[in-house]
Amino acid sequence: MTDDRIRVRPAAQEDAAVLAELNAFVHDLHVEERPDVFRTATGADELRTLFRSFLARESSLAYLAESGGRAIGYVTATVHRRAGDVLTRPRNFAAIEHIAVDPAAARVGAGSALVEAVRVAAREAGCTSLVTDVWAFNKAAPAFFEDGLGFAPMRHWLEQGL
Repeated sequence: MTDDRIRVRPAAQEDAAVLAELNAFVHDLHVEERPDVFRTATGADELRTLFRSFLARESSLAYLAESGGRAIGYVTATVHRRAGDVLTRPRNFAAIEHIAVDPAAARVGAGSALVEAVRVAAREAGCTSLVTDVWAFNKAAPAFFEDGLGFAPMRHWLEQGL
């Protein structure tokens, strides 16, 4: 259920610093669990630059959730247009890349509202599906996406260190 006080709006270039700040809520878990893949940003400028670059891309979708006058979460996604080939059909889809909600504001519907904003924008962009992936260590993510939002598994990635 979404709290009526949550407002979702498109993120803009001037929101890069807010996105960078909110990113810590989920990125810190990734750094802790997989330091071989993820690293801590060397500074706020580095993260702001990353988000500004993302927001400048034509294929980018990004939304902020706000409540009580402050940002409490964000989502980023990319629209992909695949032409198809001899083995695959053409398809347009959106892929959620980042989603983070301030733990102090969790379980009031901000995450669901953010994903719904991406769904709407993806449909408007001609996409026929919405996909995401989750890291195995992030135990809350499958329940959020599958049980809470109706996503279904479509493939499994496996890894072997060399």
